[in-house]
Amino acid sequence: MTKKKVLRVLKYVMLTIISFISLFPFIWMLLGMTNNTMDITAGKMQIGDQFFANMSSLFASDLDFLGALKNSAVAAIVTTVLALLVSSAAGYAFEVYKTKRRERIFNILLLSMMVPFAALMIPLFRIFSQISSMGLDAIGIDSFISLIIPSVSTAFLIFFFRQNTKSFSKEMLEAARIDGVSEMGLFFKIYMPTLKNTYAAAAIITFMNSWNNYIWPLITIQTPDKRTLPLVLSAMGASYTPDYGMIMCGIVIATIPTAIIFLVMQKYFVAGMLGSVK
Repeated sequence: MTKKKVLRVLKYVMLTIISFISLFPFIWMLLGMTNNTMDITAGKMQIGDQFFANMSSLFASDLDFLGALKNSAVAAIVTTVLALLVSSAAGYAFEVYKTKRRERIFNILLLSMMVPFAALMIPLFRIFSQISSMGLDAIGIDSFISLIIPSVSTAFLIFFFRQNTKSFSKEMLEAARIDGVSEMGLFFKIYMPTLKNTYAAAAIITFMNSWNNYIWPLITIQTPDKRTLPLVLSAMGASYTPDYGMIMCGIVIATIPTAIIFLVMQKYFVAGMLGSVK
């Protein structure tokens, strides 16, 4: 066996080991949803016969798993749509419209990325608390709007769209302006279809962040019927006698939407992250 073949074999062996280590938690999770708590804590690595019992316990739980699933879906979809619209418009404006203070404002925006969200939680909570104290409960604490608004416009998404806009043909915009296309038409009819890969990558990132968000919903959501999936799954594991089989079923169901979205849009995600414009 030549040296080249030996290196190839070693490479595939190493990749196989790394892949197994990465996939093992998911395999254990899938096996766990078919076993009861005793078998899971004992480390049983076989397919059990408790799948339907675990699923029944999950949907019969007083934590309202289906309601939390609906809340997470609504919050994630609305957040993704609004974030793509607002952040792409900001990134487009920063690159296309030239002003004297444009770069200064953009640099300040980039500096905000260095501020951790933990430092923003108290100010955000106080802002929405003040809104609630004014009688505007629909947009104050314990509302879906308070859950969504902090994620609608982020410095990262604006930076991401601006960087991809740099490869966008400005001559196309000038030609469309000469043809009488309005500024709104330029954005919605030319810019958005051209940067579809960028939008796909941003949509995956935003949806996953919103779907898996735990800290901010924990702070702002105070009514049980408005809880999202991460809060319900956390509550399942916080009991004195957690039902691990039921928890595994909940985790698997919570993982499916993000896995499907990523697999369906994987090609566009890679192209968008590489800055491809078509």
